[in-house]
Amino acid sequence: MADDSGPMTRPSVPEADRLIGVRRPVLGHGYVVLVDYMGNDAAIVQAARVSYGQGTRSVRDDRGLIRYLLRHRHTTPFEMVEFKILVRLPIYVARQWIRHRTASVNEYSARYSIVPDEYDLPSPAAVRRQSETNRQGRGDPLAPEVVERFRSDLDRVARAAYSAYEKALADGVARETARMVLPVAYYTEWYWKINLHNLFHFLSLRLDAHAQEEIRAYAAEIAVLARTVAPVAMEAFEEFQICGIELSRSEQRALRALLEGKSPAEACRGAGWELTRADGTPRKSGEGVEFLAKLERIRSL
Repeated sequence: MADDSGPMTRPSVPEADRLIGVRRPVLGHGYVVLVDYMGNDAAIVQAARVSYGQGTRSVRDDRGLIRYLLRHRHTTPFEMVEFKILVRLPIYVARQWIRHRTASVNEYSARYSIVPDEYDLPSPAAVRRQSETNRQGRGDPLAPEVVERFRSDLDRVARAAYSAYEKALADGVARETARMVLPVAYYTEWYWKINLHNLFHFLSLRLDAHAQEEIRAYAAEIAVLARTVAPVAMEAFEEFQICGIELSRSEQRALRALLEGKSPAEACRGAGWELTRADGTPRKSGEGVEFLAKLERIRSL
């Protein structure tokens, strides 16, 4: 049964309270704002102890309990913490973000309101060649003239599109139709409400090096907010999920072979992976390559 020895109070984190309403800039015109939150580390512990019973108080302290819950994937207590965040972001980032279907979202309506004349123009360093190893991402630098041509074209197209948008509105074209001319570099915004368990999943994907740089910038700012509200839970998340390394059954087999003195190529071959192609060139992706990358992470600690 729940502890009814005293009156219930709303958990509050003074540091988080001071962040409510504060814009945290991201990209050229974007930001994240903590609108409200519910719960904190204590709320996670409270929910867990209702589930496990009073006896756990003498077994683990709060930090130890939170770390135990995360290690053993007892996720429900983390759902007791929620965040309501206002996000202003380019449409092309929003289209990636909305794939996470575990939050409540209410977006700015371009059918009802006029879209502001604000679009994302990436820095020269952000415009790079298509990656050879990550089919979704960027790789090596491009020639400066190519970078500047792209940025100039984007700037020109965005300005021309907004001019066409304004003319369409002036001619009486409905807002829901006129918005069609605007490119995905333009900004939208939404209220985003999510619990901590689902936020962990969002952050684990969007803080990853394979995620697009722009959405990683938003994820990093949201991680700061989450760390302020629930620092012990975020510490455990970073320990076990962000910095932890999972090994599949095949990877464990390969690791055992390495410990027995086999070479990396032999260990990978024994696990069913070839590190080279039929023509002898090294593979740039695949399970074997990913396994060796995990070993490099461990060596670099």
